[in-house]
Parts: sequence; C-alpha cells; structure tokens
Amino acid sequence: MRPVLTQIPAVAMKPTRQIILDTETTGFYYDRDDRLIEFAGLEMIDRRLTGRYLHLYVHPERDIPEEAVRVHGITLAQLADKPKFAEVAEEIADFIRGADLVIHNAAFDMGFLDMELGKAGLPTASQLAAEVTDTLAMAKELYPGQKNSLDALCTRLGVDRSKRVYHGALIDCELLSEVYLGMTRSQFSLVDQFAEEEADVRAEIRSAAVSERPAHLRVLQADADEMAAHEAYLDGLDQAADGGSLWRREA
Repeated sequence: MRPVLTQIPAVAMKPTRQIILDTETTGFYYDRDDRLIEFAGLEMIDRRLTGRYLHLYVHPERDIPEEAVRVHGITLAQLADKPKFAEVAEEIADFIRGADLVIHNAAFDMGFLDMELGKAGLPTASQLAAEVTDTLAMAKELYPGQKNSLDALCTRLGVDRSKRVYHGALIDCELLSEVYLGMTRSQFSLVDQFAEEEADVRAEIRSAAVSERPAHLRVLQADADEMAAHEAYLDGLDQAADGGSLWRREA
C-alpha cells in the first residue's frame, strides 16, 4: 500500500534574543533613596553570546555607603565624571527592548531598573522586556535546600570565577551566562532530541515513498490494429479541419 505523505509545514522560528543582566547600586532599597550606579548586559541569541554588550557606570546623585563599597568596590569619586541615569536611560531601554532578560534575583535588579527608567519618563524594564527569567528561582527549584548564590552555583557547575574580586556587574554577567547555560543544558538537549526524532520520521516517509516506486517502467509498443485505428482517426481530423489537422502538419 502506497504511504500517505503528509506535508509538514516549515515553521520559521524567530531567534531568541536574551540579555544576561546585572546591576550594582548604592544599597538595597529602590523604593527609598538608593540609586543604580552600574549596568551591564550581555546579548545572547539562540544560547550563544554574540559579543554585543552594554556596560555603563552611572553617577547616583547621592553618596555611596561604605558597606556598599565593600561589596562592589565602586566609590563616588570614581563616578565623578560619569553620566546621570537620565542621560543613558534611552540607551539602556533600547538595549533591553523586546529581549528575554536573564537575571539572578531578578526582583532586585528589575526594581531598580523600573524605578530609574520611570524617573526618566520612559517605559519600565518590566514593560520593555518580553520575558524575565530569574536564575535564583530556577536554582531553588533545581537544588532545593542548597546555597544558590552566584558563587555557589559557579562552584556546583564548574564555572571558573577566579577573576571575580568584587561583585562587578560585567563579570557577574559573564559568570551568570555560563551558570544559566549549565542549568538549562538538559532542557535544551531534550528539545534537540525531539528535533532529531522529527527528522528521522521525515526520512522514513521519504524512504517509504521511494521504495514504492517501480525500478523501471515497461514501454508497450502499439500493434498493427492500434496503429491502423490511429491513422483512421487522423484521417477524420484531416477532413474536419481546414487544411489538414495540426497533428499531421507538425509531424
């Protein structure tokens, strides 16, 4: 029985654009008077870093407490010639617009970005982003009851963090990109497996269709009676057509 061939439509998948994102701030409370002082984002498309990134230092228009400096190593003196957030707000908004944001402890960074972009009169990060993935929440599901800081995840997943002295936003993004890929590797391997299985099914359908075709076609020659009947039919066409039938003229 000849197999029924089903046309499987090709779906053009839009590349997934993600921004691995981190910030540093003057403190913990975006809803009080703390401000953002560093922004970093690395672009990743289809799980590959593109080399495109945005890294900015921002003057907070206020002091930086000593306890915060001990964490990220950024002093107010170092930011004396840096732009205020309002001066770089559009650049940040354009960079994250429409992307899936991947952030460790996303509520913290999104809170500051929403606040700062709102102050600048722009849509918030929550409005600009297509989606937000919190790798801290992801880690808590994968490793319940364990430490899930970025340092702990680097150790667990074999990510080299030897260059990390302070919690700088750019180096943290680089580490987080490797941690994110490590935590989601099995998930995307399953997707690849499904794609391979679909390709195998397509190959089987093509193979079955080819195997049903005869190896060669037998040519049957017309016998004398059939040739005579054909000539008689052409004679009739010649009589009906003015100037003879096209068939004999072309022949």
